[in-house]
Amino acid sequence: MNAAAALGGWGQTLIWTIIPFLFVLTIVVFFHELGHFWVARRNGVRVEAFSIGFGRELVGFNDRHGTRWKLCAIPLGGYVKFYGDADAASTPDFDTANAMTADERSQSFFHKSLGQRAAIVAAGPIANFILAIVIFAGVFTIFGKPITSPRVETIVAGSAAEQAGFQPGDLVLTINGREIESFSDMQRIVGASAGASLAVVVDRGGDRKTLTAVPTIYEFKDRFGGTHRIGRLGISRSNQPGDTQIRHYDPFTATWMGVKETWFVIDRTFAYLGGVVMGTQSADQLGGPIRIAQVSGEAAQIGFVALLSLAALISVSIGLLNLFPIPMLDGGHLVFYAIEAVRGRPMSEKSQEMAFRFGLALVLMLMIFATWNDIRGIVG
Repeated sequence: MNAAAALGGWGQTLIWTIIPFLFVLTIVVFFHELGHFWVARRNGVRVEAFSIGFGRELVGFNDRHGTRWKLCAIPLGGYVKFYGDADAASTPDFDTANAMTADERSQSFFHKSLGQRAAIVAAGPIANFILAIVIFAGVFTIFGKPITSPRVETIVAGSAAEQAGFQPGDLVLTINGREIESFSDMQRIVGASAGASLAVVVDRGGDRKTLTAVPTIYEFKDRFGGTHRIGRLGISRSNQPGDTQIRHYDPFTATWMGVKETWFVIDRTFAYLGGVVMGTQSADQLGGPIRIAQVSGEAAQIGFVALLSLAALISVSIGLLNLFPIPMLDGGHLVFYAIEAVRGRPMSEKSQEMAFRFGLALVLMLMIFATWNDIRGIVG
């Protein structure tokens, strides 16, 4: 009985991890590929396949334009295959392209103008950013945003906040000129400013005072074993009645907030990658599908809003990742087009083939490294 109960519990945990993971990843991948698809169709490119997942087809249908829409067995991505592509990564089939008739060339991605090809490739990541903005805006409008007043409750002895002269009851108004609406706004700025001097304006009993604070470096490990280094002042938020509320926003304000939230994710991602290069951040924070599945399951247990917010975060990350200048990714294709624009002609077939092989090797290494981080976080 105990074994059966344990097996049943494990099965339920697996289900409640996989279902949210597939929900999040399918939405993000679908909109990414939809961006490519929509712009390609608008530019007269024949789309042969629109796939969610890789490998064996599970279910699919053909639309009236001849595109095969399908769901495949390995749900770890997707692709749109254009007429003239050699594979799902949009590697050109040079032999086929060179033998095309005039009518076939008019429908071939390979024979479209440089601007059209660049627009089609860039549309995928752009669709991811738009999806994130829409999700954030919808959450802020429909469900609202929890706002905790940036009022200081307690101060840790010997902390950066004590040295700066903070006092309990101080209401933070601005940091380096940026208006602070909530305690989370303050946390974001402080967390990204370890060792930097911050000019903090507070309201203290009706009087404005300017304090100079230098957040100390705080290092901790997350539940996956990743090491994080952030700035810390050493204060706690207020728990007084009325200092926490759920604030709803009109669609226009919520959309602008969605843009700022999306940009924040992009900015922090670049800051983290820069920290990895400089040695101030650990690369063990990089995660793969296993970590995404775990986080998706945890977000689903918190609630639907948390799962939607996670989908927005992952959408930004996928869009940004695809813009990296790595052959096989969208960013790699855009680099090829930039070189073509400068040279006045495409790179040679041999050069492109070598670049795609290098890109494939690099992507596989990144996937292996991320998966290794995931596994180490589970067993560590």
